[in-house]
Order: sequence, then structure tokens, then C-alpha cells
Amino acid sequence: MSHKRIPKRKAAIAVGGVVALGAAAILLPNANASQDGGSTNAATPRTFKASDASDLASQLSGMLGDTFAGSYYESGSKQLVVNVVDGDDTAVAQAKKAGAKIREVSNSLATLKAGAQTLKSDATVPGSAWAIDPKTNKIVVTADSTVTGSDWNQLESTVDGLGADKATLKKSAGTFKTFVSGGDAIFAQAEGGTVRCSLGFNVTASDGAPAFLTAGHCGVAAEQWTDSETGEPVATVDQATFPGEGDFSLVKYDDATTQAASDVNVGGGQTVQITQAAEATVGAQVFRMGSTTGLNDGTVTGLDATVNFQSETDPSGVDTVTGLIQTDVCAEPGDSGGPLFTQDGGAVGLTSGGSGDCTQGGETFFQPVTTALAATGATIGAGDQAGGEAGAGDEAGAGDEAGAGDQAGGDQQGGDQAGGEEAGGGAADPSTPGEIGAGDGTGDGTGTGMDDGSSLTGSH
Repeated sequence: MSHKRIPKRKAAIAVGGVVALGAAAILLPNANASQDGGSTNAATPRTFKASDASDLASQLSGMLGDTFAGSYYESGSKQLVVNVVDGDDTAVAQAKKAGAKIREVSNSLATLKAGAQTLKSDATVPGSAWAIDPKTNKIVVTADSTVTGSDWNQLESTVDGLGADKATLKKSAGTFKTFVSGGDAIFAQAEGGTVRCSLGFNVTASDGAPAFLTAGHCGVAAEQWTDSETGEPVATVDQATFPGEGDFSLVKYDDATTQAASDVNVGGGQTVQITQAAEATVGAQVFRMGSTTGLNDGTVTGLDATVNFQSETDPSGVDTVTGLIQTDVCAEPGDSGGPLFTQDGGAVGLTSGGSGDCTQGGETFFQPVTTALAATGATIGAGDQAGGEAGAGDEAGAGDEAGAGDQAGGDQQGGDQAGGEEAGGGAADPSTPGEIGAGDGTGDGTGTGMDDGSSLTGSH
């Protein structure tokens, strides 16, 4: 079976900072290498890279039991902050010895989870969302622009009833929606027309078949998916969950011999190898790739979030999804299902939905990869680890690819790259200084775009 390439917009990324529109820092594989603080004082907080901090948080959660009241990562100091309530002093001492920064708080996780249950039973209105914020030790409730009148009064009174010390309410300028339309990565025909989403991560199904993960609302919208708007189907939905306890689909390639690379194409001929599933940590930097908006980054702001989307099939209904990751990473229609990952190759999430866009910003929610894998029995890492053509000399930095001003789906301008570097310079090496790739990382939603060496499977 031949594998057609799916066009992806090139994301403009610059070393050590951000660039206009793309707003994504370059991926430096060793930029967050773990350090140990250089102190012999066991009570002095250590510094960790985000993935190690996440692992430690999971261990301490089990060790501290009811004393554990959440945790978050301080990206500036590279420290793990662990919230504790009155409890086992010996366990707290062990947490300090492990290198965590201990912070005493008033609300236990049990108290905050009980508050979330009250919101679920008394204030499940379309356009609302909530998540526990370990930084404030409160439940942060968000209402989008559609929540008005009696719905707003109901939400506000429920939050007030929980108390200002336990919950806070804020308004979002956008509208919570699933990002199911307008992309150019994977396509399906459904009632009402063409559905477009983004591929998340290639995986191996429990029976050994090659497959990929994407959003559940994509999987329930259509069964068969292809790599071009008019192409023949190449993959079929095996499992899909939406709404309810998650937003994920397992889609199996129809050709059992498909070699599906375990990587994410980030444009400019670069790929990030995905080696494992990773748990999200509040405060940690994460990257999102989507077929509409390209590469963007931000931070995790909440875990175990509940989102009440307006139902697309019932005007008066609500599609409630639980267990999501909340972030400040932007996304737009067509990015649904796309990968959320760490710079060192950890698969964190699948784009679900949110408010705003990549001009105004907003909240975006993601399905945790770890729970999707557990539910489907799939595993990360499959097939050709080399990632196919990505990074090949005739793809990265080629004169007719990078910086050309006539590519469909972008407004690339040769010669205006940050740092004065030629577009595509050093594209095969993510650690090379200078801007990698060209364009603003955005698309026009037409299903067209330039060929930057990306493909549905990553190998040919």
C-alpha cells in the first residue's frame, strides 16, 4: 500500500524564545536536563526536569496519602511543589528528603473533589468547565461567553455556595467547542460533509496491529479515515469514547503491514521522537502540533478537568467530558486529536477542545494519553522509529520548500526569518541556532498546504 503524504504547515520556531504568530520555542532535546541542586542538605528542594518531577509527584501522592493535596511544577526554578494538609509528619519529611518543595495548604484533595461533584450535580450548564488548581488550592470554574442569564446565575450561586476559599469563577471571552472542523490532516466523510481532524500519536494496538490515537469526537463522527480529502480510506475506527470519561479514539490502519513511525512532525523537516507516554504536571511546559495552527507551546494549568460542551446533535443538550488536562496552549478547528507532548519525547495528550484561537488565546483541553492507552490496551512506540523522510536533505531547507512565498495555506516570506537565518537552515538538527522552517504555523482551513515531508505514517 502506498502512503500519501498529508500536508502540514511549517511552524516558525526560533532558538531560546518565541516568534510572532507561531509563539513556540525551539525544541532542544537536552534543554531541561535534570540537575540535583548541588546541596547535601536533604531538606533543600532539588531541581528536576518536568518529566522527572511528574514521576516524583506520582510517587509522593501514594506515599503521602490523604496528606497529599496536589502538586505543580515551577518551570523557572525547576522545582516540584507539593501541597500538604495536616497529616503524617514522617511522610512529609520523606517528601522533603526526596527533593520536593513542601507547601502547607488548607484544602485537601478530598474537599476539592467533593466541591467538583457539587458543581457536577448542581451546575452542569453548557459552556462551563472546572478543574482543581494546585497553585491556588481551589477549584477554578470557567464560564464561556455563552453562559448568561439563568445559567450564569446557577453557576455563580453554586460557586458562591462552595465558598471563596474553595472555588473561584472566571469568564472566558471565547466559546468552548470541540475542534473538529477545518484542518487538513486526516479526513472522513460523515453526514453533513467532510470531517477533518489531526492525527495524534501512532501506536500499536493490543493485537499487534498498527494504529493511531485521535480525538474521540472525531471517532464518533465517522468510522473510516483517509490521508487526503478525496482519497480512499486507509484506517478504520476500532474504539471511540465521547462524551463521558474521556475524548479519544483508537483507529487501526487497514493495511496490517503499515510501518507507523512513533514521532511528531513539527515542520521544517524536524521530527520529535515519541518514546513513552507521560503524565501531565501543572506548571510544566508542553507543545501542541495541529494541522491548522502548526506548533504552539504553553503550560499545563489544571488536571482532571470537566468540560461541558454544547451538544452538536442536541441544541438543548450538553456533552460533558471528564478527566481532561487544562492548558493555556492555543488551538483552532482542525487541531482536534493532535498531539500534546514534551520536548524530550513524552506523549501527554490529544487535543479535545476549548475556547479562543491562536490570535486571542484561550483555554484548551486535552485527553490524557495515559488513560487512552489504558482504556484501549494500545502502546506507544511502533514501526519505523526513524520517522521516514523527515529531516532528509531533500526535504529540510530545500529552496523550493522553505521561505517560498507561494505555498498554499500560509503567508511565508523569504528573508524575514528571525536572526537573519535562511529558511530551513539547520533544519535537520533541532539544536542548531537560527530559525527553523518558514511561515507562521497557520493554515487556511482549505485542506491544502505545502509538502514538508510529513506523512500519515511517517514512513514510505
